[in-house]
Amino acid sequence: MMRFTDKVAIVTGGASGIGAAFARRLHGEGAAVMIADLDTARGQTLAAQLGERAAFRHVDVADPAAMEALAADAAAAFGGIDILFNNAGIGCYGLTPDLPVEQWRRVVAVNLDAVFYGCRAVIPHLKERSGGAIVNTASASGMRADYGFTAYNAAKAGVINYTRSLAIDHARDNIRANAVCPGPVDTPILTTGVDAMPGLRAEWEQVVPAGRFAQPDEIAAVAAFLVSDDASAVTGAAIPVDGGLTAHTGQPDLRARVEAAAAPPETAQGSDRNR
Repeated sequence: MMRFTDKVAIVTGGASGIGAAFARRLHGEGAAVMIADLDTARGQTLAAQLGERAAFRHVDVADPAAMEALAADAAAAFGGIDILFNNAGIGCYGLTPDLPVEQWRRVVAVNLDAVFYGCRAVIPHLKERSGGAIVNTASASGMRADYGFTAYNAAKAGVINYTRSLAIDHARDNIRANAVCPGPVDTPILTTGVDAMPGLRAEWEQVVPAGRFAQPDEIAAVAAFLVSDDASAVTGAAIPVDGGLTAHTGQPDLRARVEAAAAPPETAQGSDRNR
């Protein structure tokens, strides 16, 4: 399929993980992509791999002036903007009494403020093209809470409701806005920390009904659908892409206990045969 021929997309956090997978997918389907990230080495490498219709800019998404410049650069380089994927994000651990104010502000700035800055800078360009599509990366952690991730949970919940506001405010401008809400994904930002803690990945996978972390391409596929014409009537949605993580209550999985209780007891004769 070539769903994005002649389309122009900005992808923040685009140098690796979900952002890079999204950039590759859209570029492979005909789009021009402007990749924005703080990781210059990876961003430049990806843009070079994609070749024509791809460029990289070193951008701190928490800087509103930098986001305005990014939008202007993308429009100048490729003739306009049709798609915005606000994907950059960071996390931090800290209970409220122990969390430094500066750390709270940085997490909120990158995860929530930057989404506003990106939309503020890009929406005028989308209007010039008579419409467009925005996808914001929220999180399953914006739909439910995690122990000890207060700033991240708050910011991602804000992304979800801000996306709804965008959707209703700009529907008449033919601009659609949706959020993807990933659970655990095999990306460098997550797995580096997870795999440094023995047993954590296995424990995490056990509570995901699908039994595994998602791959970046799986999140990118949903985001690509949302910015395509196939999703022309979808706006204001927050779509979990989490292997069923938010579909359950979080209570213990009783299946093993029920199945064990229902199993016939081992007979003495059977025990003798197994000796």
